[in-house]
Amino acid sequence: MSFRGLMITVLFLVVLAGCAKKPPVEIEPPIIEPPVVEVPALTPVTWEHLDGWEDDSLLPALEAFRNSCVSLRWREQWRDVCSSAQQLDVVDVLTVRNFFEQYFTPHQVRNADGSTSGLMTGYYGPELEGSREPTEEYRYPLYQQPDDMLIIDLDSVYPELGNYRLRGRVEGNRVVPYFDREQIDFGDNQPLAGHELFWVKDPVDLFFLHIQGSGSVRLPNGEQAIVNYANQNGHPYRSIGRLLLDRNEMTRDQMSMQNIRRWVANNPGSGQKLLAENPSYVFFRELPPGTVSPPGAMGVPLTPLRSLAVDPRTIPLGAPVFLSTTFPGTENQPLRQLMVAQDTGGAIKGRVRGDFFWGMGNEAGEFAGRMRHPGELWVLLPRTLENYQGK
Repeated sequence: MSFRGLMITVLFLVVLAGCAKKPPVEIEPPIIEPPVVEVPALTPVTWEHLDGWEDDSLLPALEAFRNSCVSLRWREQWRDVCSSAQQLDVVDVLTVRNFFEQYFTPHQVRNADGSTSGLMTGYYGPELEGSREPTEEYRYPLYQQPDDMLIIDLDSVYPELGNYRLRGRVEGNRVVPYFDREQIDFGDNQPLAGHELFWVKDPVDLFFLHIQGSGSVRLPNGEQAIVNYANQNGHPYRSIGRLLLDRNEMTRDQMSMQNIRRWVANNPGSGQKLLAENPSYVFFRELPPGTVSPPGAMGVPLTPLRSLAVDPRTIPLGAPVFLSTTFPGTENQPLRQLMVAQDTGGAIKGRVRGDFFWGMGNEAGEFAGRMRHPGELWVLLPRTLENYQGK
């Protein structure tokens, strides 16, 4: 075969190969995720599910619940059970236990994915050293609610936003966000001058008072004034503990209120900048003389060791709640007892989420600052509310 004929044959074979049918391309079917089914927040259970129920001394919880009834008794679903609680002739723990078991049904609180464990923390009322007049020793102001702060309730215009309120101030012909922490405490203009309630000794103590929401001020003459949350500047809360974790200044095992305080004290320059990174700012009111414990979100005095802050979107305020968690600072010492949902908090968000009120003073703060453990919750609902479901 001539060279020309060979080349024609090769080209013919190449063209023929190009025309050969290619194998079909396999296309994988799309992966269809199963629909996410959000489980109900509250599941009725029997009393046997409450591990430790039989061991709790329930009398303090009964007294806390009676305090809740000051508000609850006006609601139809709670009227009968509150009436029975007030009339109960308390003889012993068995009588109280029978009361709760007769009038209530326990409901396990569950997360949207069906799990039952959540974060349990603690809070308290810190005691600060302060004065009603500024001095060289007492020079950090604790402010009452300022007159120029606007509070805009959106419910009348946007009912779906009825749980939200805007805070701001007028600047010219505009409404702008209210001053943040850096502007109030570290700015040169002192925008809240004239709204001081007290002057206190320690700025770090004052910062933690903002986080706790209530506390006491010990005056030079020995008088003790109780101060309580009055309002907030509308800026979101930013956790300085989270910032320290993110910056590797502290490990999760080291995280506690005491260690945060120590870090700020040991790093005065960086510490002040760290505090300013939380833009949220709380304003206070002084409670009447003789007040021993501040009121919670229900307006009734909190009961040390028995009041619990919760997310009211899931757990109705005033309801008894059985808590199962771990005692602060221990790995396996159980803390199982009946609490009463009487408070809320900006950081208390989620279904299985609780904040344990330890009481007033520095000793209570030692426990509160070390409490950060997983736990479970069971809300006790009157039998007339058995179909209640939170979010």
